[in-house]
Amino acid sequence: MKTRSTLNALIGVWFIIAPWVIGFSDDSGALWSSVILGAIQAIVALWGYNNPGWNSWQSWITVITGVWFIVFPFIYSLSNGEVWASVILGAITVIFSFWNMGSNSNSRAVE
Repeated sequence: MKTRSTLNALIGVWFIIAPWVIGFSDDSGALWSSVILGAIQAIVALWGYNNPGWNSWQSWITVITGVWFIVFPFIYSLSNGEVWASVILGAITVIFSFWNMGSNSNSRAVE
């Protein structure tokens, strides 16, 4: 649980810096969408660090940000490399978020 939340937070940080690293900072809509939703993802993933289960609103927010990052490059017509980076990391975010929601807080399984 904690590892997945940390990775979701790091993916959020990636989306904050991605416009400059990948090179779509000239598109203000894509830039601010990536920065704001990346920050939301990073903050909420860390906030929900110890809050697994289906009632965790933090995990639901990261599901939403993950889905957004899957569709985001198509809305802003980003280039092929930008599309794949966003879609793959968005999908990982969604998978980790659902995995967190399915986790039992009393579980002692190794993550």
